[in-house]
Amino acid sequence: MSLKSANKLENNRVELEVEVDAAAFEAAVAKAYKKNIRRMNVPGFRKGKAPRHLVEKMYGTGVFYEDAVNDLYPQALDEAVAESGYEYVEDKIDLDVTSVGEEGLQFKAVITVRPEVEIDGYKGLKAEKKVEEVTDADVDAEVEKLRDRNSRLVTVEDRAAANGDTVVFDFEGFVDNQPFEGGKAENYTLELGSNQFIPGFEEQIVGKKTDDEFDVNVTFPEDYHAEELKGKAAVFKCRLHEIKAKELPEADDEFAKDASEFDTMDELKADLKKKLSEQREHAAEDAFETQLINQLVELVKADIPEAMFVNRVNEDIREFDYRLQNQGLNLEMYLQYTGMDMDGFRAGFREQAEKKVKIRLALEKIAELEKIEPTAEELEEEYGKFAEQYKMDVEKIKSLIAEKDLKKDLAVGKAMDLVKETSVSGGKKGKK
Repeated sequence: MSLKSANKLENNRVELEVEVDAAAFEAAVAKAYKKNIRRMNVPGFRKGKAPRHLVEKMYGTGVFYEDAVNDLYPQALDEAVAESGYEYVEDKIDLDVTSVGEEGLQFKAVITVRPEVEIDGYKGLKAEKKVEEVTDADVDAEVEKLRDRNSRLVTVEDRAAANGDTVVFDFEGFVDNQPFEGGKAENYTLELGSNQFIPGFEEQIVGKKTDDEFDVNVTFPEDYHAEELKGKAAVFKCRLHEIKAKELPEADDEFAKDASEFDTMDELKADLKKKLSEQREHAAEDAFETQLINQLVELVKADIPEAMFVNRVNEDIREFDYRLQNQGLNLEMYLQYTGMDMDGFRAGFREQAEKKVKIRLALEKIAELEKIEPTAEELEEEYGKFAEQYKMDVEKIKSLIAEKDLKKDLAVGKAMDLVKETSVSGGKKGKK
């Protein structure tokens, strides 16, 4: 394969003129002959046994050319792109075969490439990192959450149901004095205040006592999932069987031993304070970085191909679908449950996708301008992290993640570090 020319067109399109020599093309034609001969009939020969020259005489010299071209051009194009120095963006390719025959193959391919990027003023950006202090009240709130998670439900009979209680009850719903599908249950368990039921339902159980029989009057929301119930007034006839209240353990040393790895409440509180501090440090760092990213996005000057945004949306949707599958769902089911169509769903990813593309281009350009490159030691360390994360051999990880891609990712990270280090806050230099 040889690249004859690379001509820049408008809108980040490049025309590559590529040549494949006669020997390579002949090998591809021979391969196409072996692939197709089993399906071809030539008088006087069993199917699959006719010599190639007779097949070509009968069907035409170029009978195998199309398959040969389809087999050759992807690799030839990849090599041509690499030789051209342009970075290809996954998008439609306009292919034009200009010459094909015994002398070889020549074709022109118009591809979309990454844009030329300009960025200035990325040093000295203003951003503040504010870490919220952890107070005793914050730690006490965490203790209460832990107590709540370790609570147990006990039956109460000396009072009415209150918000936060768990009740066991029967119900049957009626619309226009007629029962409807899915509107009946016996011994149903519900935590009051959890908002599991339609608005107004749970509040009408509050104040009721064990064995009370009562009506709950509600109206189904206009966006309710069942079409026949949208906006309809309903009456639920209910009977309350049991009221259960949470019983929380005492916040003492025994609780600390039962609920954690610590022997005393003081140790437990110290650990909770440490974890809260770390969480708030991370949150402040994320907020600080977001301020800088938002400014970097505005500094990017580039004619970005639409395909880059589309590809980023596609990637984000694939990641979303993967997370759904880990929860036992898929994208089709999700769209059905939410009542969304694919166009509307994709539109929800667009703004964030544009931001991701722009910040990546910005940081890659900064890495280029600042001549930022990871060291061999940093590359090996990163491969080691991936190997540990995925419980795989380092060499296997290296076969899956190309070194040039990992280098670029690490350079982008170091470029972001430079932006942080050179930022200013209140007239002073930012974090180091």
